[in-house]
Amino acid sequence: MKLSKPLVLASNSPRRKEIMHNAGYDFSVKVIPTDESFSSDMLVEEVPIFLAKTKAECFRKDLKDEIILCADTVVIVDNEILNKPANVAEATEMLKKQSGRVHKVVTGVCIMTQEETILFSDTTFVYFKELTDWEIDYYIERCKPFDKAGSYGVQDFIGMIGIPRIEGSFYTVMGLPIHRVYEALEKYLVL
Repeated sequence: MKLSKPLVLASNSPRRKEIMHNAGYDFSVKVIPTDESFSSDMLVEEVPIFLAKTKAECFRKDLKDEIILCADTVVIVDNEILNKPANVAEATEMLKKQSGRVHKVVTGVCIMTQEETILFSDTTFVYFKELTDWEIDYYIERCKPFDKAGSYGVQDFIGMIGIPRIEGSFYTVMGLPIHRVYEALEKYLVL
């Protein structure tokens, strides 16, 4: 899929790269290390848009005739953001917190050019079955989900056996609401 401007995916996430590749986009990857802290007063649903915009703003001063695409995904349980786990104990605690419950996944997106900045988020509700200790331990040992918000990947073992239902986009949970990205980039398509 050819766009009228070069597309830069500002993410090292293998899942985001896979989604963009599978959707047919030509893109390069460039990441600028960014401070991802945010105010504790911020509504949890606003955090991913804020972080996506913060990442994009790092490109502003050197922005040429290109499209910068940034995203951030958060997992929310009981109005608390479950970030990436630092170790096995944190991963186990997060998965137990989600076990047998519904939680929210919100992915915020910022698409920036010299002319405009587009911000949006997409929300999906994820239903987890009651997970056994064995399933949690096996998943953490096998998949090492330390680079994943909420300690899981919907496309991994735990998603395959532990998520009987979602309401919303699978790709939002995976890290990029590609249907919304496509809509935002459609005007740049070269047909």
